[in-house]
Amino acid sequence: MSQRVLVLGAGFAGLSAATSLADQGYDVTILEKNSMPGGRARLFQAEGYTFDMGPSWYWMPDVFDTYFARFGKRTADYYKLVRLDPSYKVVFGPDEAVDLPAGLPNLEALFEQFEPGSGPRLREFLSQASYKYKVGMQNFVWKPSRSVTEFLSLKLLYDVTRLDVFQSFAVHARKFFSHPRLLEIVEFPVLFLGATPENTPAMYSLMNYAEMALGTWYPMGGMHEIVKAMVSLAEEKGVKILLNQTVRKIDIVNGLAKRVVTDQGIFETDVVVAGTDYNHVETTLVDPAYRNYDDAYWQKRVMAPSSLLFYLGVSKRLPKLEHHNLFFDEDFKQHAHEIYENPQWPSKPLFYASAPSKTDPSVAPAGCENLFLLIPVAPDLTDDEATRAHYFEMIMDRLEAYVGEDIRNYIVYKRSYAHSDFKSDYNAFRGNAYGLANTLKQTALLKPSLKNKRVNNLFYTGQLTVPGPGVPPSLISGLVVANEVAKEFS
Repeated sequence: MSQRVLVLGAGFAGLSAATSLADQGYDVTILEKNSMPGGRARLFQAEGYTFDMGPSWYWMPDVFDTYFARFGKRTADYYKLVRLDPSYKVVFGPDEAVDLPAGLPNLEALFEQFEPGSGPRLREFLSQASYKYKVGMQNFVWKPSRSVTEFLSLKLLYDVTRLDVFQSFAVHARKFFSHPRLLEIVEFPVLFLGATPENTPAMYSLMNYAEMALGTWYPMGGMHEIVKAMVSLAEEKGVKILLNQTVRKIDIVNGLAKRVVTDQGIFETDVVVAGTDYNHVETTLVDPAYRNYDDAYWQKRVMAPSSLLFYLGVSKRLPKLEHHNLFFDEDFKQHAHEIYENPQWPSKPLFYASAPSKTDPSVAPAGCENLFLLIPVAPDLTDDEATRAHYFEMIMDRLEAYVGEDIRNYIVYKRSYAHSDFKSDYNAFRGNAYGLANTLKQTALLKPSLKNKRVNNLFYTGQLTVPGPGVPPSLISGLVVANEVAKEFS
């Protein structure tokens, strides 16, 4: 009889771990709290609109290709990818916006328009970023980070010296560019990593390589198509996915997780892989004696931003918007300060507007626009309807000023989502949206361990452990933890 594995949570990491373990012969069941798989990448439909609830950027296509290739599949077996051109629009004010083109020659030409000589410098910047990407994504992120010995080879030490881990992103970027618009463009990806550019390691220019060189893509039908593909593959491998299973307790006997108790029943097991919120498992599902970390440890963790989201169905088209639109029409540094250094509701936030209906007619009725608006905000804030309404009006004023037409009177559907919803739906620690910040002190061995130190068969995967937050890292996290389970429970 094959060993039984219970995976808690059907997000990207949970599905990835479950599929890998089932492929290796384990009897795998996923217990998912919500009524559909996907975690933060769920979807919902209303008034003829289809809304992706969370991730909207498809970057690092090589990671998805690698994932499906492990099982003899291709992404094209499940969904159609389209490369976006322009990759996205940056709005600096009502009368100033820049479209970031796909393809490096066009991007270099754009940079030259802002700052003569910056085209060749962009080429050098991305050449260095390419090295960081290849070392980071092909080597470091695959390490379980359970022992310092994993990092003691001469090759790795050489790589570390070239990754700029001890130099800030802000200093690194200013070696290549001086125009403020170009600096805002190259610094934008680090806004979601959990620190200001001044406090983010320069190694994360690898994000610029992912964005600019590998391209921005979209799976037709929406980001949930990735989830559907992963579910299809998991079930093909024999994974059983049980929905509406709120886990109440992990029973531990003699240092082993023996059963998982949900509202729907009791499940016996040989191994547990927790793809749900790490802190929630520690503080709610196991007795205090079996925790890896105490409350003081968790309160010292630096979190990536949370989000205030709005899902809008608009009964007309908005020609001035692209698929992805970044509104940098307020002070970047002030907003970052109010997220990371003095956490509070922001005074004049930057925001992001996604209009997938620009690319995909299936997500909105004919002649209509599907809008997803996101404001990055500090975690652990108190949100209420008055606060949400205040920020909705604030960003709609700026959105309408840019598009030059009324939007509010054409909204036929509206839904908001913030900290309290992240906590309710995902048991998210401090209402986080993205997980732990990618700071130097929370990297590799310094992240929460993927294995419980006191329960020999309890493992963790997802955005609060290695390798970190984001969809591609979550896919990798599931594969890494599956390898560790297989080593110990083969």
